[in-house]
Amino acid sequence: MKAVVLHELGEPDQLKVEEFADPAPKEGEVVVQLKAAALNRRDVWIRRGRYAGIKLPVIIGSDGAGIVAETGAGVDSSLVGKEVVINPCLNWGDSERVQRDDFRILGLPDNGTYAEYVAIPVENVYDKPNNLTREEAAAIPLAGLTAYRAVVSRANIQKGQTVLITGIGGGVACFALQIAKILGARVFVTSHSDEKLDRAKKIGAEGGVNYKHDQWINELKEMTGNSGIDVVVDSAGGENFDAILDVVKPGGAIVMYGATLGPSDNVTVRRIFWKQLNIFGSTMGSPGDFENMLRLYSNNDLKPVVDSILPLEEAFKAHSRMEDTAQFGKLVLRIDS
Repeated sequence: MKAVVLHELGEPDQLKVEEFADPAPKEGEVVVQLKAAALNRRDVWIRRGRYAGIKLPVIIGSDGAGIVAETGAGVDSSLVGKEVVINPCLNWGDSERVQRDDFRILGLPDNGTYAEYVAIPVENVYDKPNNLTREEAAAIPLAGLTAYRAVVSRANIQKGQTVLITGIGGGVACFALQIAKILGARVFVTSHSDEKLDRAKKIGAEGGVNYKHDQWINELKEMTGNSGIDVVVDSAGGENFDAILDVVKPGGAIVMYGATLGPSDNVTVRRIFWKQLNIFGSTMGSPGDFENMLRLYSNNDLKPVVDSILPLEEAFKAHSRMEDTAQFGKLVLRIDS
């Protein structure tokens, strides 16, 4: 099969298509003939060597959609030919509260979706929603699941609440905006790009502020009518985290699913306990979260925000665009077998 195999860490030009052995399904597995895959920031971190447990060579990629091509022992052969989308969470476990110790994500150490075929446990394939194209379905899994768990399972966002989503333009943030709007929340966003703020308004944000502005917190307070934020959905951390503690209202909540800006050396801890804040950590999601997320997109005829679609052979271009933070929504790779 054709696959993008990462042999060395470094620049996007390390991502080249080559011939690779077709996967064979083990007991309890299926092989999916992939028609589309999608990028996540995780892929860039792996390529850069900034992710734990890197073992090379590896086919990266967590998101994919395609057709079941083969079944392993113990798997119903009638699944062959079915259009599916892949849940990239492996070994989540039985608890809805937290993943197992041996939990891992497709695309490292297991070979992932930048390829024509992938072997995956049968419980990790779900019917592709009929309202989505293959490319749209491939865009959903990791980011959509992460957003659903943060917004619904962890923060429990309710109708009428005021929500702030940081870093709009990233895949998870765009999903979080869509999901919070479906739940009936007022949604505001932050970005370093005025263009991305304008695009966010077109897909449902009530307003947005550029966090590069010195007075962005005051701008946000004025924009929300000085009523405060009920829930912040944050992926950045860093020095802006203390500002978030300032803007969230007493009794409010912060749910964090990432720390792209790194740690913060300046957190006013007093704000956390004095304002009786709830702070939630959130990572990926359970099989139940994944099923509910797909149902939400299907029942509400929602479609993910897709920035652009490139052929598998141009994975390096997609990585370059993500590293430049130029994208708004998901970057998708079309796979022609």
